[in-house]
Amino acid sequence: MSVSVIGAGAFGTALAIALGRGGVNVTLWARDPDAARKMRETGENAARLPGVKLPETVSVTSDFNAALADTLLLATPMQKLREFLTTHPELDGRNLVACCKGVELGSQLGPVAVITDCAPKATPAILTGPSFAADIARGLPTALTLATSNDADGKLLQQTLITPNLRIYRTTDTVGAELGGALKNVIAIACGVVIGAQLGDSARAALMTRGYAEMQRMARALGAQPETLAGLSGFGDLALTCTSEQSRNYRFGLSIGRGERFDPSITVEGAATARAVLERANVMQIDMPITAAVVALLDGDMHIREIMEALLSRPLKEE
Repeated sequence: MSVSVIGAGAFGTALAIALGRGGVNVTLWARDPDAARKMRETGENAARLPGVKLPETVSVTSDFNAALADTLLLATPMQKLREFLTTHPELDGRNLVACCKGVELGSQLGPVAVITDCAPKATPAILTGPSFAADIARGLPTALTLATSNDADGKLLQQTLITPNLRIYRTTDTVGAELGGALKNVIAIACGVVIGAQLGDSARAALMTRGYAEMQRMARALGAQPETLAGLSGFGDLALTCTSEQSRNYRFGLSIGRGERFDPSITVEGAATARAVLERANVMQIDMPITAAVVALLDGDMHIREIMEALLSRPLKEE
């Protein structure tokens, strides 16, 4: 089965490297022809993963037709996924594995649902879980969740994508896998704010715990399985993203807490996801106070201290 990675950012490049080291012949597609040329000439993605060599099994191209394969890992930003699929109808009918995390603004759909909407003949899946591009690229042990609605498809993709250092577990609960990866980014922003504002590790631990409960409420309401949220794509990803400055969402929250400017060129999926999730939660009458607090901060409607006072003054109840 031929494999391509669409998107030569840090995560897409890291996946291509991991698969290439595992003996898979991979095509890595970069949108920018100059970037693709530099990667071919230097044997590395110096702009995104400096110092990590591309295996000889990885071919880099900016020619989209040359990147068409049986299985394509879509390492594109969540909010660009629909546009990308619509622009490339030739992807329909293939195995399309989303490698992005989030909820689409407007439709309030996750990556698998967006693929299904745009490419109805494709086999949609999502690869998600606790992972940083630098760790994957360095060959450090990483475990991920592969979710697709048909278990037979999942088994085939699992065998195709597994490597000695990249362990992949599968599930048919695509909704749970989507939501775990999306919602943890919102909580990671909030945790970054707490640490950036010097509110302490104890406050962060409490926020992670109540954030996890918030994630479960939304997931249950949308028909996800509780055990999925307790696995790699939910709790595992939450623990990683809320505690490491390798996380863009966590760093974004840190900048808010510290009152610092954040580089606008860096994609922060949790910001758009927070707004999309809150819209859906309000319609479905799901209580999501942390998500609401993140949106209030993003919109400048409340100050950090005001939000903390509001959260701490919520009615007392059993855990």
